[in-house]
Amino acid sequence: MRRKLLIGLGSAAVVAAGGLWFGRRGGQTGALPALDIERVAASATDTQGVVDMALGAADAPVTVVEYASFTCPHCRRFHEEVFPQIRKNYIDTGKVRFILREVYFDRYGLWAAMVARCDGGMRYFGMVDLIFDKQREWTQGEPAEVAANLRKLGRLAGLSDEKLDACLQDGETAKALVAAYQTNAQRDGIEGTPTFIINGEKYSNMGYEDFARVLDEKLGA
Repeated sequence: MRRKLLIGLGSAAVVAAGGLWFGRRGGQTGALPALDIERVAASATDTQGVVDMALGAADAPVTVVEYASFTCPHCRRFHEEVFPQIRKNYIDTGKVRFILREVYFDRYGLWAAMVARCDGGMRYFGMVDLIFDKQREWTQGEPAEVAANLRKLGRLAGLSDEKLDACLQDGETAKALVAAYQTNAQRDGIEGTPTFIINGEKYSNMGYEDFARVLDEKLGA
């Protein structure tokens, strides 16, 4: 499990901390209008436009919700070692619907989510694979360097500089994402990542054999 989550006023500081700084083309940097903690906490309540990102049949008998941070090493290992088998054996076969809900420990995780969701989330799960695969690389450096690294990943996924500019400078979307994160994490009692909600029941991180056992039990029921 990663460190415990900060929910409420503290998690809103993810947006406020130092302003929302993103690298722009040409090596320059820019910031969204300054967002103090109190103002973000008061305004980060509208989740309009934030949708669950899902794989698998909508009528699958089992639903798995993963709470994950893009900067969490345990989440990276799950997506590298466990998730591909779950996808092959359960999601692609129509047995499981999989939903990924982002957790924001830090602004880097929020930025990564904004890139993954860019352009309506059409490339979302492909971007998720790329973000976790390159986690050790893109998280290195000062904020401007991290932002530039995320832009490179976005371009690899086919996003234009103009589209990335629009997504990364969208302060209202950032606040809506934080609001959705707070609402979901509080409701489901999330304390660390990765955490899984499987047909309404909460589980901590698992290897593939344990995960498959739980899924088979749910399918049998």
